[in-house]
Amino acid sequence: MAGRPPRSARDAKATKASVHPSTLLLAWLMIVATIQVLDIRFLIAALLLLPVFGTAAWRGWRQLAWRARWLFLSLVVILSWGGIGDPVWNGPLAPSRQGLLDAGTHAGRLLLILMAVVVLRQRLPVTDLLTAIHRLLGPLHRCGLDVDRAIVRLLLVLNYLDTLPRPRDWKSLLANPGSHNTEAFELADRRLSRRDYLLLALLLLGCAPLLYFSQI
Repeated sequence: MAGRPPRSARDAKATKASVHPSTLLLAWLMIVATIQVLDIRFLIAALLLLPVFGTAAWRGWRQLAWRARWLFLSLVVILSWGGIGDPVWNGPLAPSRQGLLDAGTHAGRLLLILMAVVVLRQRLPVTDLLTAIHRLLGPLHRCGLDVDRAIVRLLLVLNYLDTLPRPRDWKSLLANPGSHNTEAFELADRRLSRRDYLLLALLLLGCAPLLYFSQI
């Protein structure tokens, strides 16, 4: 009876069959870019589908949306009362209909992007995210950009965001000493496979109809 292959061989085979992290990051960027051109119809349909991402993603999305509540309020006030259009009612301090529509559209896009950020952080580990960014920024080495230093700084920012306390008094942040934990990350990069290129092509084909119908 044939024995099982070594663990290292199985891990290498699984890694080869998996999708490259840079492909997932590119797909995420394409989805975010598509969100920017969606009109109110597609935004409402997409917002209704947010619970399918799971309870954890839904909870993280609500937390991010609550933290950005003042941004949403400013967005609604500026666009609703600062835009040009027919007033909602006849009287003073009436917002414009077009301004309310623009405010709802931009707020819906921002809500979808917040969910995209939550899903990206949950589905893509930090090491894979850094590997993807390192691969995508690799050609900028020729322009003099120190990609390794940029990756290290991004890692520090992500680690700070994950360990940042949430005190009610901002002065306690100044009194709270920063942590000096040392962590080591190994970026195991590899070439893009045919599956990666096929996934990107299918995503382009899927985003194209949305871009077309959103302009109608």
